[in-house]
Amino acid sequence: MLKVWETIGRFYENGIFIYGTILLTSYALLAICSIIAVRNYAKKDTFHQENILLSSPLAPGITVLAPAFNEGLTIIFNVRSLLTLNYPKYEIIIVNDGSTDNSLEQMIKEFELTKVDFAYNIKIRTKPVRNIYKSTNPAYAKLMVIDKVNGKSKADAVNAGINAASYNYFLCTDVDCILDKNTLLELIKPVMQERKKRVIATGATLRIANSCEFDQGVMTRMRPPKELLPRFQEVEYIRAFVLGKMGWSLLNCVPNVSGGLGLFDKEIAIRSGGYDHSSFGEDMELMTRMCRYAYDNKIDYAIRYIPKTLCWTEAPVTVRIFNRQRTRWARGLAQLMYAHFNMFLNPRYGRMGMIIFPYNFFFELLAPIIEITGVIYYIMMSVFGLINWPTALLLLLFVYTYSVMITTIAILWDQLTFRYYKTWREVAYLCMTPFMEFFLYHPMIVFFALRGYFNFLTGRKSSWGNMQRRGFRSAQPGATAAAK
Repeated sequence: MLKVWETIGRFYENGIFIYGTILLTSYALLAICSIIAVRNYAKKDTFHQENILLSSPLAPGITVLAPAFNEGLTIIFNVRSLLTLNYPKYEIIIVNDGSTDNSLEQMIKEFELTKVDFAYNIKIRTKPVRNIYKSTNPAYAKLMVIDKVNGKSKADAVNAGINAASYNYFLCTDVDCILDKNTLLELIKPVMQERKKRVIATGATLRIANSCEFDQGVMTRMRPPKELLPRFQEVEYIRAFVLGKMGWSLLNCVPNVSGGLGLFDKEIAIRSGGYDHSSFGEDMELMTRMCRYAYDNKIDYAIRYIPKTLCWTEAPVTVRIFNRQRTRWARGLAQLMYAHFNMFLNPRYGRMGMIIFPYNFFFELLAPIIEITGVIYYIMMSVFGLINWPTALLLLLFVYTYSVMITTIAILWDQLTFRYYKTWREVAYLCMTPFMEFFLYHPMIVFFALRGYFNFLTGRKSSWGNMQRRGFRSAQPGATAAAK
């Protein structure tokens, strides 16, 4: 029996060594690519470009889409934030997805809405639209509210917004998000700057809003979250966006554009079928189908990311809500891989098939499974007394130190480039978080991912639930309204 376990042990350890080496090397390469991409972005004359866009009659129109389900606590605050966007040609479409609270009534009263006749062209099938509202006040002329039957998914709500969108590009965001006033200017620039490829989507960094200060929908003071769970998410977002997404952007291998903030080519999105209402990872699923459509139709496309923070979102503060969110994300990833597995290592789909899909399969989908099997393996090897403890502890220390180092580099590089936090004490406070992440936060991520996979395999029903918002912290009286 011991010889069998020794054989299994050697095979497993060699496999894990190769897997871990590739993963750690990938992180290092992404960090290098990210630094290059951020430096290239910082060198550009953004002020001059923004002035040209603001004054140009040729600036592409953009539709801002925000689905809402029972968001009564923050709906007025967030719509006002969207109305402050700095762009010459845009519209806002709020999709009330059958809310059972007073979200719709609040908007009707606050923005002086009335029912209108509207040529609603169904390009993507959704649950029925009941009414469409526009404001009688010219100050809110950009705002439209769609009231529809609940589609039990964010995807169904966004698709209804796409059907009503007037412009060639749409920005998808969540109604609980606060956007930087220059978000549209920043996200459209890669579309305008790219001359050889068709930019089908752009994204930017998201941050946690929980301890930040806002005034009339404008972010006035960025702070690291005080509560531990949101602070873990802040660190994760910085690492994922500033280090991960920016590195992939340099290689034109962006795996997905976040559902919280993404600008999309409407024509490609519609031709790809819009968002899949049955998907639990609708943002990644749409991006995959848009890329697939581009390859099938010989469109030389690009997906770009911007390192600047343009969006703040309220993060879950309880483990129960966080569990619901991450379980849903993991289920969506498994669903996506199953639905599009014929793209895996398929040269027909270029970088999507040969780089993005394999990376997501091995290092995103399989990572939690490999980690839990590793724990089980070490428990069994301990029982049989086959572990070389000095080597095992040294390896654990190396992995721990490497993960802390990568995350700290992302935090410091972000701060040195953009100076989001006013004091280095706040940065140091945030840099302490990765030391706890390995032991407290990461095990939760693994557990919730496995739960999501289990729900996918068993076909357990789920729906788009209420995230139970707390609302945003207002700036203190006398505080300036200068963002960041």
